[in-house]
Amino acid sequence: MAYDEGLAERIREILADVPDVTEKKMFGGLCLLVSGNMCCGIIDDILMARVGPEQYEECLKLPHAREMDFTGRPMKGMVNVDPEGIAEDEDLSAWIDRCMVFMKTLPRK
Repeated sequence: MAYDEGLAERIREILADVPDVTEKKMFGGLCLLVSGNMCCGIIDDILMARVGPEQYEECLKLPHAREMDFTGRPMKGMVNVDPEGIAEDEDLSAWIDRCMVFMKTLPRK
């Protein structure tokens, strides 16, 4: 699998002012980490958003969001967002903001 480089660039722009952001090729796509913790990722043109357990159920109710079942089982705290749900910059920013809310609860690795 590959990942949408245009989507990656849009996420990089949103995270530009966030300290300690790194990238790692994982899951056949791209993973963006904040302070060593997975924040979000891209597989093909789908956003993998790590929103954490507190926001998980609420996020699943949002348009174009669904369970992430990369391993064949849903991964609680992770949602996939289809391209339609992140087509507008405001929508992508809102998803990254949800990820950052959870990132702030995690210790630095």
